Amino acid sequence: MTDRREFLTTAVGAALVASAAPLLAADRSGAVKTRRKFKLRYGAHFGMFKEHAGSDPIAQLEFMAAQGFTALEDNGLMGRPVELQQRIGETLARLGMTMGVFVIDGGDNWKTSLTTGLPEYRDKFLETCRTAVEVGKRVNARWATVVPGYFERKLPIGIQTGHVIDALRAGAEILVPHNLTMVLEPLSDNPDLFLRTSDQAYTICRAVDSPACKILYDMYHMQRNEGDIIKHIDLAWSEIAYFQIGDNPGRKEPGTGEMNYRNIFSHIAARGYDGVFGMEHGNSKPGKEGEQALIDAYVAADSF
Repeated sequence: MTDRREFLTTAVGAALVASAAPLLAADRSGAVKTRRKFKLRYGAHFGMFKEHAGSDPIAQLEFMAAQGFTALEDNGLMGRPVELQQRIGETLARLGMTMGVFVIDGGDNWKTSLTTGLPEYRDKFLETCRTAVEVGKRVNARWATVVPGYFERKLPIGIQTGHVIDALRAGAEILVPHNLTMVLEPLSDNPDLFLRTSDQAYTICRAVDSPACKILYDMYHMQRNEGDIIKHIDLAWSEIAYFQIGDNPGRKEPGTGEMNYRNIFSHIAARGYDGVFGMEHGNSKPGKEGEQALIDAYVAADSF
């Protein structure tokens, strides 16, 4: 897309203009500009705007930028072809967007657990960290999600915690030279998951004692597991490096559940956080109407 005329002849361009004509402009380099400027850096996911932008990831990035979103999250980035990773990185740079988290994924749906202390699980994790460094370079990533895995019910909790700390220390040594930070995500998906609360993650990060090991505070999961979001954010503040969004119940966009995201965003911004807020949630409504509702929800939540 080298000029506006060529841009308008494409199907994606037509969809973008139809949905965001007041916001969209393109300069001669093909960079997309927008008149909307969110206060915070919200990181959208591929698929959130496919009804407007189509299935091409690059076209979706163009649409995100046109709507004022300045970051991307892609949990599955490590599984994408290298050529596509490189294109994503180049497009993010051209659009002035920040890469949010991708997942350091060792496979087995988290069942490969660092809690066990077994060498094969630790070695798999460290191997994946080394691969993640190369993936991160292609998209200029600064953060990558780590989930320690499931409880090892045959071991005392303190022993499991020690095994996790040892593995994360070794992983952090791999990541530190490359300015890539693993962010530990407490989850609420099922009770078998070892890492469940922000204070538990705080304890582990303090023990690992590395700038490459911090907390991903997913506000949807933490509303379910601990509540009192602002208080818990303040308690763990020194170890939090990244936030994710999702209203509860339902894990949809802000304003669809019980959480007052406008107040939460205002509080975090007032504390000086300037990182990414990952939009790790679904759309509450289908189709283009649902995608517009999502955009409108962020406009409202950002108006503090």
